[in-house]
Amino acid sequence: MHVIMDLCVVPLGVGVSVSKYVAACEKVLTEAGLDPQLHAYGTNVEGDWDTVLAAVKRCHEVVHQMGAPRVSTTVKMGTRTDRDQTMADKIRSVEEKLKPE
Repeated sequence: MHVIMDLCVVPLGVGVSVSKYVAACEKVLTEAGLDPQLHAYGTNVEGDWDTVLAAVKRCHEVVHQMGAPRVSTTVKMGTRTDRDQTMADKIRSVEEKLKPE
């Protein structure tokens, strides 16, 4: 099953700056064969359900290995069975509606 996910992995107990942990998770997602789209407060990712969820688990493992005693993750995800849809399709649909008539 194809899933589109908005992922926000937050290490706790590591201080204020978390960019090195975010970078590590981006690397995990890429190494899993995914094409993550970083944004200011998280990452959008899409792919096979099992691949995506395994990569999220791996993000937790890596962030813990980096020294974070706690990791809190927020996930929003969606699936469709009526048709194939990518993140790019969803963005393109909204952009088309924003064009002047």
